[in-house]
Amino acid sequence: MKTSTTFKATAGVLAALTVAGVAAWIYQLVNGLGVTGMSNSTSWGLYITCFMFFVGLSAGGLIVASSASVFHVAEYKKVALPAVVLSTVCICCAGMFVLIDLGGIGRVWRILTGPNPMSPLFWDICVITLYLVINVVYLYFMKSKKPGAQGKVAVVSRFALPVAILVHSVTAWIFGLEMAREGWYSAIMAPLFVVSAMDSGLALLLLSLMGLNKSGRFATDKKLLSNLAGLLAVCVAVDGFLVGCEALTMAYPGAAGAETLAIMATGATAPFFWFEIVVGILIPFCILVFAKNRARMGLVAVASVCVVTGVFFKRVWLLLTSFVGFNVAGAPGVSLGTAAAQQGGSSMWALTGTYAPTWVEIVVVIGVVSLGALAFLVLAQKLLPGRAAPRDAEAAAVERPAGEAA
Repeated sequence: MKTSTTFKATAGVLAALTVAGVAAWIYQLVNGLGVTGMSNSTSWGLYITCFMFFVGLSAGGLIVASSASVFHVAEYKKVALPAVVLSTVCICCAGMFVLIDLGGIGRVWRILTGPNPMSPLFWDICVITLYLVINVVYLYFMKSKKPGAQGKVAVVSRFALPVAILVHSVTAWIFGLEMAREGWYSAIMAPLFVVSAMDSGLALLLLSLMGLNKSGRFATDKKLLSNLAGLLAVCVAVDGFLVGCEALTMAYPGAAGAETLAIMATGATAPFFWFEIVVGILIPFCILVFAKNRARMGLVAVASVCVVTGVFFKRVWLLLTSFVGFNVAGAPGVSLGTAAAQQGGSSMWALTGTYAPTWVEIVVVIGVVSLGALAFLVLAQKLLPGRAAPRDAEAAAVERPAGEAA
């Protein structure tokens, strides 16, 4: 009864926040994107930041789940189902942020009626749709009782793993192929995105498994959690190495990215950059690199929270740094195009890009995240077997009465 009451209370709060987010989105539809903090100087903001973030969270979960079948990691098979559920919810949230950022329902139709095959944005729409379909098919076969369903899970996993890597690579190419923005075109942009997807998605999976464990909804062995924490330490180390490679390349004398690095390290986006380096990489790695710490679930949870928040801040500095400087120098600058700028005067021009999310954007984001959390709770309640389920096939065989058919 206690669990049921807690579930209903949590679901009620999340549903109320979702309604608030829908109301804010309707307000944005009526009044246009002018109610956001975006402008001609910064055309992408919190919505695209969250899109990148949730694509990564989703890819990390599916990579763990599909690796269980592809590489025959028996331990990971035990958490494959909650990993795919989490992956499905996160990719749906990512898709919602893209549609919200379009600014109008009518523009969604243009994706179908006027696609541009040369646009990385169109590639991203296609691969996200394919990714969602694979997640749904994956879930269907994992829960199916029909003969041969588990064999089909193994087949789907062989498609799921490369698509999970591709979905974040295509997201990276949206930025990496933007030659007009100095800080985005990088040969290692896709590896940077993929590895940060691995560590953030794995960290969120660990937090979800610990939460499900505590609620009694799904039991996960402590040894397996420690194993996943060790994998998280490796992913964080690789992420830190790639960020260091990128920073070194930009810092080298005569390199084209010196101005971008200055903005990252000491300029407008420096707080986000250094937060990711210290909180998102150094602290969790120093915690998880020791086996004794990986055996303490409290420390694993702290490290996982640090990784998730650090990767979110990484998405912030990666997106916004390249919007600070303009390609056209000199006064009067660039017309902002905001509601205030339409009134004329000096406020309509800017020499550097600035951005701060408005209450509308914040409430919409809270609504989408709340909807995702609510969907995960409901799906977990419906699809996960619960703590009373057999731990694995061997346990089921031991507990089955002698002479009973398998």
